[in-house]
Amino acid sequence: MKHSFKTTFRIALPLILGNLTQVAYGLIDTAMIGRLGYKELAAASLVVNVIAIPLVIGIGLVMSVTPLVAIANGQNNHHKASHILYNGWALSLVAGFAMAILVHIISIFLPSMGQEPEVAALAKNYLIIMGYSLIPMMIFSACKNFSDGLQFTQTAMTLSIISLPLNAFLCWLFIYGHWGFPAMGINGAGLATLLSRVFLAIAMLIVIMKHKVFVPFMHHKIDAWMLNSGTIKELLGIGVPSSLQYCMEAGAFSISGIMVGWLGAIPQAAHQIALNCASTTFMIALGFSMAGSIRISDAYGKGEFTELTAIGKSTAYTGLIYGIGAAIFMISLGNYLPLIFTTDSKVLPVARLLLIYAAIFQVSDATQAIGVGLCRGIKDVIRPTIYVAIAYWGIGIPVGYLLAFHYQLGVVGIWIGFVAGLSFSAILLNYRFYKKLKQI
Repeated sequence: MKHSFKTTFRIALPLILGNLTQVAYGLIDTAMIGRLGYKELAAASLVVNVIAIPLVIGIGLVMSVTPLVAIANGQNNHHKASHILYNGWALSLVAGFAMAILVHIISIFLPSMGQEPEVAALAKNYLIIMGYSLIPMMIFSACKNFSDGLQFTQTAMTLSIISLPLNAFLCWLFIYGHWGFPAMGINGAGLATLLSRVFLAIAMLIVIMKHKVFVPFMHHKIDAWMLNSGTIKELLGIGVPSSLQYCMEAGAFSISGIMVGWLGAIPQAAHQIALNCASTTFMIALGFSMAGSIRISDAYGKGEFTELTAIGKSTAYTGLIYGIGAAIFMISLGNYLPLIFTTDSKVLPVARLLLIYAAIFQVSDATQAIGVGLCRGIKDVIRPTIYVAIAYWGIGIPVGYLLAFHYQLGVVGIWIGFVAGLSFSAILLNYRFYKKLKQI
């Protein structure tokens, strides 16, 4: 168990740092936008909630590259791994452009979503820019998932860390108009994210094509790099359910965020602050989930079925312990974390209250993330998708709506709904993984 944990942690650490770097993009944007005013912060919250669904649909579609490459690598089949990469690139391009166009269309309907008119007006162009930033992000994701599947998890992490100060500097230039650039306000944050994601995509492509660790896979590009309907179908067979899983979760948070907007700009701004903090802690749990999934897929490809139980248990225990630690951390610093984003006296008390509920669901959030990853590692994606759908849309959203509007608990009621949905999902997903192990 101890050895299994160390191996998983070695793979997970770069993934965690990479995930936190991606979250840091949003934190930097939110912190800088928050200095403009609470309505700009509310507009940023609206954009984050609206774009979350197309974002996770795209990410979920190319998530299938990781387990398929890991299984091929476990079988020492470099040709197949390279072939999956090429088809993953094609899938990422199609998905990226489709998501960008979808977001552009959605931007037209922002004034009809029940938000304050000024908030909707501020959000429109920012949403459009963020939509087109999905194209380079999808290309980067396909490359990252290929590298992660080979357990070269440091690659994407290094580039992500390099891009972080670039994004912060570009935000500083474009949001506030330094060094002769026009002050673009909230739209400047979108432009900074777009340019940073273009840098990441180009840099990751160059590394995959040129770095020596990927040479054995690039040798096969002449005969492996061709589109194949069977491979695309295999990618979609895992990618579509994975995409639906992420969509169910992100969609629930997005709809909840829009419902918070019905309560006003102040609850919406506070909600965004609490959600940013919770998303940051979740990225660590997601890193462990991804590492566990990679190790499970590798062992599955090698036929080392007895190793699956050890990997699963060590990863699950890690998620549980981490979730408890994250909850303690969030409660301990609950009075100070909101100050990173705003000093508004109306927003701060609401944000501090919401962080208590964000702390409560840390354990469930971490363990459900682990459950999803472990199931995906053995290519079990259909039943987990059903569980996630029930958890969020059968429990989380209805409970949150009833408590918020029928029982007049406001934004607190919506966060209680989060807790209920996540707890249900965590229990069923982990039960499902261990049940499947007995059948292998």
